[in-house]
Amino acid sequence: MQPMLATPAPSGVLPRGAAWAFEVKWDGVRVLAEVEGGLVRLLSRTGRPVTPAYPELAGLAHLPDVLLDGEVVALEGGVPSFAAIADRMHVRDPRRAAELARVRPVTFMVFDVLRVAGADVVERPYDERRRLLEALDLPEHVLLSPVHDDGDGLWDVTRAHGLEGVVAKRRASPYRPGARSGDWVKAAHRRTRTAYVAGWRPEQGGSGRLGALLLGAPDRDGALRFLGRAGSGVSGPLATRLRTSALGLARDTSPFADTVPAVDARGSHWCVPELVVDVRYLGRGREGRLRQPVVRGLRDDATVDPWEQE
Repeated sequence: MQPMLATPAPSGVLPRGAAWAFEVKWDGVRVLAEVEGGLVRLLSRTGRPVTPAYPELAGLAHLPDVLLDGEVVALEGGVPSFAAIADRMHVRDPRRAAELARVRPVTFMVFDVLRVAGADVVERPYDERRRLLEALDLPEHVLLSPVHDDGDGLWDVTRAHGLEGVVAKRRASPYRPGARSGDWVKAAHRRTRTAYVAGWRPEQGGSGRLGALLLGAPDRDGALRFLGRAGSGVSGPLATRLRTSALGLARDTSPFADTVPAVDARGSHWCVPELVVDVRYLGRGREGRLRQPVVRGLRDDATVDPWEQE
């Protein structure tokens, strides 16, 4: 089963009124936690097993047969840090994961429940699912994501505290697995998105190291569109890993359906668009290019947002 997804708020304005509940938009990794017969199975947004990465969540095993939806976050100074969680999401070695869990444990912020005591509850309204969720005895490292009635007030608080944003959820709505629904509406203080790596450029100076990525996203017809070139954030171990992976996906021609400007294409190495990165940016230009994109990390737990999505 895949998680329900939110749609961007039109013009960044959240809905208002008593029909809506409001939650913090956490800057972490989306995870479905399934507990059955005392066994815990953690799945990414795309359905990949990620249980070994988060051994501190083993306490979920005492819950009855449940399926929880939430966000795994790593806190720095009380604020979720995507850079910190990016170091955890790729770990599969049990000993390494255990050491990281001891030094900097993650927190699973749970915001929905799809199954309780073996009973499917996705068709029940949000408010009823929330009551079922609040009745669960959650273990250490697992917290309920708080719910608020005042969306405008939560927007101001999240901005003041450096949090990512707010999600509005229609109180009467069911849970729609795998769907991007208008019953959940999101707005962020800082724009982020996922993108495919479709090419890369080496650093200037002839070192051969990776210096920038050429990013793309599919349009409504499935054609890959150019989002821009990103050099910020591409350094150290991340740059090494990206270059190694991109070399294994090398191709001779550009995978983009549109023309990449010469200033960006010059000296580029093309690759099959399979690698997915998380990007923060200031906005988009007239041709849809990202303004001042910063690469935050490599993702293996997410799909790429469509070209048209803001």
